Amino acid sequence: MAEDEERFDGMLMAMAQQHEQGIQQLINTFFGFLRRKTDFFVGAQQGKAEKVVIDCFKTHQRLANEAKKKKEEEAAAAVKARAERQAKEKAAKLAAEAKMKEEPKIQELTDEEAERLQAELDQKKQQVESAPAEEDKENSEKSKKDGSDDDEEESEEDKAKLKPNSGNGADLPNYRWTQTLAELEVHIPMSIRVKSRDIHVTIDKRHLKAGLKGHDPLLDGETYKELKVEECSWVLQDNKVVILYLEKINKMEWWEKLVSSDPSINTKKVNPENSKLSDLEGETRSMVEKMMYDQRQKAMGLPTSEDQKKQEMLQKFMKQHPEMDFSNAKFN
Repeated sequence: MAEDEERFDGMLMAMAQQHEQGIQQLINTFFGFLRRKTDFFVGAQQGKAEKVVIDCFKTHQRLANEAKKKKEEEAAAAVKARAERQAKEKAAKLAAEAKMKEEPKIQELTDEEAERLQAELDQKKQQVESAPAEEDKENSEKSKKDGSDDDEEESEEDKAKLKPNSGNGADLPNYRWTQTLAELEVHIPMSIRVKSRDIHVTIDKRHLKAGLKGHDPLLDGETYKELKVEECSWVLQDNKVVILYLEKINKMEWWEKLVSSDPSINTKKVNPENSKLSDLEGETRSMVEKMMYDQRQKAMGLPTSEDQKKQEMLQKFMKQHPEMDFSNAKFN
C-alpha cells in the first residue's frame, strides 16, 4: 500500500509547491477538479460523496496518528539509549580519573633501573665532554632538515585538500558536516518546508542516503569509514533542515571526507579542542589528552610527558647520589 501511495508523490509535490496559500488551496483545487470533470457530487446517492470523503479522512487521520506515535516512541527510545550510553561513559571516565589519581606520580627505581640509568648518564656525560660542539651542530642541521621535509610534505600532499571548517568537517553545496573524534553531524537544508514523512533517510554501516521522497537524493555515497548504526539517528529541524547524528566505530581518527564522492579535507589542520573528550571512554580519553598535551608541548619547544617522566627519574636519582656531578649531563 505504501509503495502505491508514493507512486504519485512527485506529481503531487510539484502541485503543492504551486499552491502558495497552503493545504486548503490544494484541497479546493482537487474538489474543483471532481466537480468540473466528474459526477462525484451529483452522480451518487445523496450523502454518498460526503461519506466517502469523511471515511477517507478518518482512515488517513488514524494512519497519521499511528505513524506520529511510532516516531515519538522511537525518538524517546533513541534519547533514552543515548542518555544511558553517556551515563555509562561518564561512569567509566570517573573511574579512570580516580584510578589515575591513585597512581603515584613518582615511581621508585629498582636496582636494575638505577644501573641502567647510571650507564646512560655515564655515556651521555662522555659524549658531552668529548664533542659537545659537534653534537650541537649536528642536531641543529638535523632539525633544519626535518623542518624542511615537513614543509615539503605539507605543500606536496595537502595543498589540494580543503581546509576544515570550524567543526573539523567541510561545507559542501548540498550539506555541511562536522566531526569530533567519536561522532559526526550532518546538516542537510531543504529548499521548501517539509514534514518528516516527506524525507527519506538510510543509514548503513558503510553507506548514507538522504533527501526528499520522489527527488534525487542530496546525500548518497559510501562512507569514509564504518558507522555504529545502532547509535545513529536523524531529526527534522524547523521543517527545513535534516540533521544526521552519526557515531564512528573507530574513535581514534579524523575522517578526511564524509562519503567517497566528497573532496578531502586536510586532517593535519583540524582543531582537536573541538572534540568532545567527555564523550570518550576513560582509557581512550586519557590517551587522546596525552597526545594533545605532547603535541602542544612540542610546538612550544617544551618537554613532553615522557621527557618529564625521565627528568623526574633523573632528579630522584640525583638526590639518591649527591656525590656525583651531573652539571654537564644531558638526558633525552
